[in-house]
Amino acid sequence: MPAITVENPLTLPRVTASAEPSAARPVLAVTTAPSGFEGEGFPVRRAFAGIRYDHLDPFIMMDQMGEVDYAPGEPKGTPWHPHRGFETVTYLIDGTFVHQDSEGGGGTIQNGDTQWMTAGSGLLHIEAPPEELVMNGGLFHGLQLWVNLPAAMKMTDPRYQDIRGGEVKLLTSADGGALLRLIAGDLDGHQGPGITHTPITMLHATVSPGAQVTLPWRRDWNALAYVLAGRGTVGAERRPIHLGQTAVFGSGETITVRADDVQDSHHATLDVVLLGGQPIREPMAHYGPFVMNSHAELVQAFEDFQSGRLGRIPATPRTVATEG
Repeated sequence: MPAITVENPLTLPRVTASAEPSAARPVLAVTTAPSGFEGEGFPVRRAFAGIRYDHLDPFIMMDQMGEVDYAPGEPKGTPWHPHRGFETVTYLIDGTFVHQDSEGGGGTIQNGDTQWMTAGSGLLHIEAPPEELVMNGGLFHGLQLWVNLPAAMKMTDPRYQDIRGGEVKLLTSADGGALLRLIAGDLDGHQGPGITHTPITMLHATVSPGAQVTLPWRRDWNALAYVLAGRGTVGAERRPIHLGQTAVFGSGETITVRADDVQDSHHATLDVVLLGGQPIREPMAHYGPFVMNSHAELVQAFEDFQSGRLGRIPATPRTVATEG
């Protein structure tokens, strides 16, 4: 972990930020993600559990899928299910996942790829490991992030972006101690490949032991850090944080993450996902696979799903293994 890396980060463009203490965003809270199961039984950590929505907006939820080294027959996916009113961002750090939808779309992401699906007005889809992974087992690790859409975009046409790992913008910190993979949004004038309806920044940072990275961050956006692996500190106050924990930052213009000098035996570095976005500040009604602005819109979404207006499962679906 992870699949996308470079031998020498010092060859990459560097990101710099103000060193003024007054610019630093304080850490408001550090929460620990509870573990659970999704779909047909693959393990997840619920990264945003217990965090107030006003600190998350425009993000809704995020699951860390794995990290798990499956034995043959163990890999699982999700059954066919609907979505409406938001975007799903599936970032696969290690392994392979196959997607298919009710409109005939689909594809495969693996080893650093990202699939950005705008559900918008609605569709049905399925995500599952490929037959080879089910038969042979192997490493599987990724994230799925849900990004809200404003009311004016809730019923937009569905859209897909397949962002290959090689398309991600690679950057480094001022001293080269951190590798930054910019998936979407702007960071210090550098642009990630992801095209977003709701303005956000999403990046995956690998921080070497003992290294610290301070990044510029828009004052009018929120800021979150979730630890995928390792341990370290967040904020100028060096609040401890480790695998499966999320840090919520307060207002300011920079965010800081530091890796402990000594990491555990499983991972040599601190790996963290950093997220920020422009709050939508609209009423949100969320139930199951639908994210709307009112209860009445949720009811309509369920009625549309039950009547087939969100699409129908293909009579001859693509060959996708979901069981061993």
